[in-house]
Amino acid sequence: MNTFLADWATRARRWAHGHPFALWYDRAYRLPFASIEASTGIDPRRADLVLSYLVGSGFLLAEDVRTPSRIRYEDLARVHSAELLESLQDPLAIAHAFAVHASDVVVDEVVQTIRIACGGTLDAARESLSTRGPTMNLLGGFHHAGRARGGGFCIVNDIAVAVAALRCEGFGKRVVVLDLDAHPPDGTADCFAGDSTVWIGSLSGADWGKLEGVDETVLPRDCDDGSYLAALEGLLSRMPPAGLAFVLAGGDVLRHDRFGALALSLGGVRRRDLAVHRALIGTPTVWLPGGGYTADAWRALAGTGMVLARQTLTPIPARTDPLSTQFANVARELTRDKLEGPFFLTEADLLGELDRHGSRSPRFLGYYTPEGIEYAMSRYGILQHLRRLGYGSFRVDADREERGDRLRLFAQADGVEHLLIETVLEKRKVGDEDVLYVHWLTLRHPRGRFSDERPRLPGQEEPGLGMAREAGQLFARVAERLSLSGIAFRPAWLHTAYAARFAMGFVDPTHQAHFEALLRDLEHVPLVKLTRALADGKVTMNGERYTWEAGEMVYWLDQRPRERAAVEAEKERVRFAVSE
Repeated sequence: MNTFLADWATRARRWAHGHPFALWYDRAYRLPFASIEASTGIDPRRADLVLSYLVGSGFLLAEDVRTPSRIRYEDLARVHSAELLESLQDPLAIAHAFAVHASDVVVDEVVQTIRIACGGTLDAARESLSTRGPTMNLLGGFHHAGRARGGGFCIVNDIAVAVAALRCEGFGKRVVVLDLDAHPPDGTADCFAGDSTVWIGSLSGADWGKLEGVDETVLPRDCDDGSYLAALEGLLSRMPPAGLAFVLAGGDVLRHDRFGALALSLGGVRRRDLAVHRALIGTPTVWLPGGGYTADAWRALAGTGMVLARQTLTPIPARTDPLSTQFANVARELTRDKLEGPFFLTEADLLGELDRHGSRSPRFLGYYTPEGIEYAMSRYGILQHLRRLGYGSFRVDADREERGDRLRLFAQADGVEHLLIETVLEKRKVGDEDVLYVHWLTLRHPRGRFSDERPRLPGQEEPGLGMAREAGQLFARVAERLSLSGIAFRPAWLHTAYAARFAMGFVDPTHQAHFEALLRDLEHVPLVKLTRALADGKVTMNGERYTWEAGEMVYWLDQRPRERAAVEAEKERVRFAVSE
């Protein structure tokens, strides 16, 4: 009877959730580079954010999330040359492919991520062939990797590797590759050169010359939704029937993408995916992310999952932040029944009372012990990511200084202990509200090096860890636990305000308006150059020299609406430019 009820409950959930589909994900899908977001616009958390949103919003059931297997070198060798596979042990070759500095490459971790992603694409293809339904892999679509070369954030070609493995297992039907990334599938064309059993169709915003064996449409620069969807209709009409399809649902087609040249809206991307999904109903299909270099890239990919689950065009709410949801979920899990060990401890014991010797110790912000902080950082995944960047043997130190309570995280790398994180926090008022005030925060990556790909920003002593958003979410959970209303800080530089912009806003509406207008008018200027121009006094507002306004920014835990009328009025009044 219990088995019957469990089966019935599962079927009921599936009915309520629309059309279930299998999705492949691994925590290793987060690219293990500290600098890649700042240097390229790639959000390394994209897979995490998409999974959190799809499961948390009910578009995907937890039981439909699959763990990928790691691809074998034997499978890679069916497609790629021995020289290319040997280059996967060369940090310089990997750094070149991902547009980062070699000091930012931990070879084993990068290769592990890519091998697991390739395994996910193969696993998804196998299951799709079995169920004849759509599947999705949250990392893949490495279409710039050819047989003997990598590049463009692609060091091996997961689609070609999956097809070669399936051919060896006896699959002989036609394969369709529908490449809807903003860039041409040059590597995929190279891998399938001369293979008449594979049809490649592409819509792109760049003309890299004719690609043999590719039905390619090069779209005009800033192509909008309507023109794009019309071209897609033509491509789909030419797509032949197939026994298996791969779809690269590139997010770099969005307007303002750093490397794409198209101008689709999020709604247009969703309509693209819906048209393709309907055209491939009944065909085993694997959906892959491809590129995406804007803050909305995760929304585009999550929208793909929403199409596969419910064929919906409903937009994702503007203020949705899956990272915040992830951290909030972990915070709720820090309860007695979830803790394991030789005896039960309450969270207050772990975070507030015990030190390594079982005696009481001074508490950070009147609550946390260093051991409790280290435990929490582990549960939130922060220490795991730092290990992937090459650090270990973590040590937390907490004390008091003139401005407030100081917390430092140390770790070892190459036999030397380094300071990675330092912050000074205080409980104080902003207006009439008690908040967690961040006097100081530094996130240091001493294994990294400043370079052309990662130049030094004003105020930096070491390259950053690329974890400012995680730090903000950790502060939010601290504020929540201490019954405070929010988090506040005063950004000394544009780039620190930029890192906080997802959740925080300036208290003064004039400062917020100037910040938004600055980003609006100078979006074509890379952040590094813009923050330096501000520091050097080369930015003007309405023709007059502009000095950065380091007003207080705040994040309210209750997500209270911001006063937009004054902000919008001031934004319309001002125009920014960079002077020579």
